[in-house]
Amino acid sequence: MTGTSPINPSDRGTRSLPLSVLIVLAIIAMACVAAGPWLLGQGTMRLVSEILLVLAMAQMWNLLAGYAGLVSFGHQAFVGGGAYAAFAVSNNLGLNPYVSLLAAPIVAAAMAAVLAPLLFRLRDAYFAIGIWVVAEVLAILCSKVPGLGGQLGMTLKSIRNLDFNTFSVAIFWISGAVAIGSLVTVCVVLRSDLGLALSAVRNNERAAQSLGIDVWKIRFVTFVISGAGVGLAGAVYFVSSLQVVPSAAFDLNWAVMMLFITIIGGIGRVEGPIIGAIIYFTLRELFAEYGNWYLVLTGLVAVVTMLLAPEGIWGLIYRRFRFEIFSVRHRIPDDWADHKNNHTADAA
Repeated sequence: MTGTSPINPSDRGTRSLPLSVLIVLAIIAMACVAAGPWLLGQGTMRLVSEILLVLAMAQMWNLLAGYAGLVSFGHQAFVGGGAYAAFAVSNNLGLNPYVSLLAAPIVAAAMAAVLAPLLFRLRDAYFAIGIWVVAEVLAILCSKVPGLGGQLGMTLKSIRNLDFNTFSVAIFWISGAVAIGSLVTVCVVLRSDLGLALSAVRNNERAAQSLGIDVWKIRFVTFVISGAGVGLAGAVYFVSSLQVVPSAAFDLNWAVMMLFITIIGGIGRVEGPIIGAIIYFTLRELFAEYGNWYLVLTGLVAVVTMLLAPEGIWGLIYRRFRFEIFSVRHRIPDDWADHKNNHTADAA
């Protein structure tokens, strides 16, 4: 692969923010995260941390579903796997929680690598249900293993040696780093040869195969990256809670949140999960006290969005203004037009 892609007529006239502007925005975002502990109260800081971590999960889910075409109802498997890995390493090896977080993406990536040969035999809805079943099996196994605390889960022991206020600030900063890191990872992947191959697979899997693209390998690498990112975000979330239990770590609601945020915001677009996360948490904070009516409202928003804007809110904005914040389109080769003209002449 050469790092270029064929022309997509729908991309003509698309405008995006210059790299210099993106760098400035990234610096501002990092500055806001750095100053957060002095600007926000404990409760608000906790909420913002949750938003950042869920955003990171949604970006990883979107990378898999929106670009590799693998819709997952079981990404909570990586949330729980990453969380339990961090707790087990910290408690058994006596490491502080910051160091133990490094185990989460490694274990989650290993889980994805082991599961891929089995799950990739399934297609479409069968894959989505299959990975959900795997997540349920993992939850049962964790609840049965005494070393993992059984149904009562595990409590982070190393926190006894840490100052809680310092720990809260560190978790907030780590959450911001995970969110920004997930966004950078997705952009880098999509701008690479792997992203080019993913675009080809998403547009036409058979055509991609005919061009020599190893579809299984491309999806495998994407699955591992997605699992690792979700595992790290899940570990940070539960480490900040100081406790992890199977029913919470492997809760189906994690996958539902990722799916809802991505679908509402715009699947297959980097900006989609950002818009979706804003909408999701705004609805939750405004209407959560209404109980079941909150669930009805979020479901109604999802249905209306899918009917009126199947590509999500950002997809609607893109179609109207042909504008994107993060450009992940590949450069059209300079000799493409000459190659096309020559090919047309030969055909004539």
